[in-house]
Amino acid sequence: MSEAVVLINTEIGAEEEVLDQLLQIKGVREAYIVYGVYDIIAFVSANTPDELREIIVKYVRRIPRIKSTTTMTIVEGVKK
Repeated sequence: MSEAVVLINTEIGAEEEVLDQLLQIKGVREAYIVYGVYDIIAFVSANTPDELREIIVKYVRRIPRIKSTTTMTIVEGVKK
């Protein structure tokens, strides 16, 4: 399993629109509107690193009204 956290900046006022589109993408497990440096945080998972890359590059980053993204690939962790 490959997983990543994607931090997203949107155009002003586009947060809910982008959130709705994110949640329609296969592989986006969770997404939240947040306050701070970023507007949205999304958790993405896929079976392979190549599939994860495809989801982020071909689908997430091409959503209209997204200004920028920062992707952090998860390499190790523990779930409760």
